[in-house]
Amino acid sequence: MNNANLDKAMEIFALLIVGEEVSSAQHVDLYEEYRNNSEVYDILTSVLKKSNLSLYEFGNSLYVTAGDGNRIFGFTNDELKRAIGLRLNKELYLAYFIIYNTILLFYQDSGSFSYIDYVRSEDVITQTESSMKQALKAMHSKALNDIEENSFETLAALWDDLPLIPANEDMASLKAARGSKTGFVKLVFNFLISQDLFFESQGRYYIKPRFRALAENYYEENRGRLYEIVTGGETDATY
Repeated sequence: MNNANLDKAMEIFALLIVGEEVSSAQHVDLYEEYRNNSEVYDILTSVLKKSNLSLYEFGNSLYVTAGDGNRIFGFTNDELKRAIGLRLNKELYLAYFIIYNTILLFYQDSGSFSYIDYVRSEDVITQTESSMKQALKAMHSKALNDIEENSFETLAALWDDLPLIPANEDMASLKAARGSKTGFVKLVFNFLISQDLFFESQGRYYIKPRFRALAENYYEENRGRLYEIVTGGETDATY
């Protein structure tokens, strides 16, 4: 192993795990080493794999995300609840479901993503309502196991109990909070913004390259059972 190549691979690793950009625009020399030096590529991918991290390349940029159960680079459930502003596990699972449905808003079919630039809270609420109804319908038409059935019943009850907006408040001044559908969605988007996945302008949430990198890779690899339930088993469903 060439020590210079080891140093370059570890330098890329060190930058990526703290959220630095390694791309054709930033740290260009290291990005070119990753692209053109096979030993740097092999060392980096090996270190990432052993660290339970996944590497994605999108738009001439590199991104990493924590693998399942990664307690060093990822969030525990309790850490994630604190980061989003939630208290209960069922609220966290609802947040997961909302994030999943946000991805579905940009997803057109099994082979491509839409070119819409932004979503609004009301778009996410409508999509979440639709997916929740599909999941509840699947309880009667599919053989869901006990865990799946109880999970969707719990999420549906929590979601249904939330008003669209709190009484005596208007949409324009509504803050992120757990007490309404709109406030809950805003809580989730505040977290997504903090993770460099979206930015907000005048109530519109615009996607950032990191979101596309994760959506077009991680989502494709891991959509699995939940996708089957909320789309009715259709692999080319359009939204």
